[in-house]
Amino acid sequence: MSSTLFRTKKVEQSILDTEEPEHALRKSLSALDLTVFGVGVIIGTGIFVLTGTVAKNNAGPATALAFVAAGVACALAALCYAEFASTVPVAGSAYTFSYASLGELPAWIIGWDLVLEFALGTAVVAVGWSGYIQSLMDNAGWNMPAALGSREGADTFGFDILAAALVLVLTAILVVGMKLSARITSIVVAIKVTVVLVVIIAGAFLIKGDNYDPFIPKEQPVEAGASLDSPLIQLMFGWAPSNFGVMGIFTAASVVFFAFIGFDVVATAAEETKNPQRDMPRGILGSLVICTTLYVLVSIVVTGMQNYTELSVDAPLADAFKATGHPWYAGFISFGAAVGLTTVCMILLLGQTRVFFAMSRDGLLPRFFSRVHPRFKTPHRPTILLGVLIAVLAGFTPLTELAALVNIGTLFAFVVVAIGVIILRKSRPDLPRSFRTPWVPVIPILSVCASLWLMINLPAETWVRFAIWMAAGFLVYFLYGRTHSRLARREEGEEQPSV
Repeated sequence: MSSTLFRTKKVEQSILDTEEPEHALRKSLSALDLTVFGVGVIIGTGIFVLTGTVAKNNAGPATALAFVAAGVACALAALCYAEFASTVPVAGSAYTFSYASLGELPAWIIGWDLVLEFALGTAVVAVGWSGYIQSLMDNAGWNMPAALGSREGADTFGFDILAAALVLVLTAILVVGMKLSARITSIVVAIKVTVVLVVIIAGAFLIKGDNYDPFIPKEQPVEAGASLDSPLIQLMFGWAPSNFGVMGIFTAASVVFFAFIGFDVVATAAEETKNPQRDMPRGILGSLVICTTLYVLVSIVVTGMQNYTELSVDAPLADAFKATGHPWYAGFISFGAAVGLTTVCMILLLGQTRVFFAMSRDGLLPRFFSRVHPRFKTPHRPTILLGVLIAVLAGFTPLTELAALVNIGTLFAFVVVAIGVIILRKSRPDLPRSFRTPWVPVIPILSVCASLWLMINLPAETWVRFAIWMAAGFLVYFLYGRTHSRLARREEGEEQPSV
């Protein structure tokens, strides 16, 4: 059985499968489109919210260094993603890469993991978007009925109609086509980046040098009975002491990592890219560099505008301008955040549907979902199914506690992809690679170590929930996927390979 569980799908066969007329996606994306997608999904709730949290609780003005540390960890993973996406330009991202290098069961595990990651990410962002919209409506004197608003902390039954409606509208856009999605994303990203640049430029004139003293706050006394081994404490008990100093920077990095989630979604669009060998590395690495630079500048400006001990946790950027006597900027930032979150939601939904589509095309999920729309050439069936399910999830479920599952799912994917690069270099050195991860195996090993370190810093309950989801995935694979796999059917002679 072990040989069947770890059977790999040849890269050539994966590429041939993309050419089957009923299962072929339209190639319409350029390097610019991919970069815009990356920036569109990365810049979201993280930068608008997490800056105040980590500055106040962990790193102070050195929050900028925490963003650098998290950006470096993502850059290590991005180099591995870039090699795979240019070598195996097939929908599915880490799932497809794992199938080509590690085998069918690992591929299923990572695909199942990505379905959870993108679903929860989409729902969480949709609920966050709804909150921003309701805040803007309240400012204008329009009050949303409690039964139709956000349910976080509510005592009565309710349905977040705005969150659900957003997901359904974005589902329709994704069904119509990738080029339309790219155009809408470009417009929204332009608005979002403008807001971030306004924060940087306007805030630079309001900086007070005294707020940077000390730049790295000294360590504060740890809570009674705790040690400084915060990763182990957090893994065991679900909490960690609020460390400052150098350790505080690394603890903050594990938190602000959420702000970087999304660049890996770019890889899911490899099959719909005109020239993936050239454009995928540019889109993945370019979007990450742009966002890391903006994050560092924003954190420097905000901690310079207001002392880190006084920063707001809920809306640090907007409230920092209010505290300095510029409330107009606060409203502008809230508007930009609300608009910007639409692209985050759409691209996360895009990533999930492409992973689901790739798994169904391989037979690990019902093949019914692998047929593309005859006119739009998009995977409309999984898009509609997942869009409706996520709309219901976002409407009924307060997802604050589940948001950490998005982090662990992404980090797990990073580990698998990095290991896959090393294995595929050994097993298939003959493959043409238009982009090669430098210093293999050093870079992939560093990527694995960095991702594991950040995973250890996540709460224990996150690990428990992740384990439950993975156990359910094993059950589905052994009851359905293993026996319906197209690769298995081809090995048994029941289906001919694509030619």
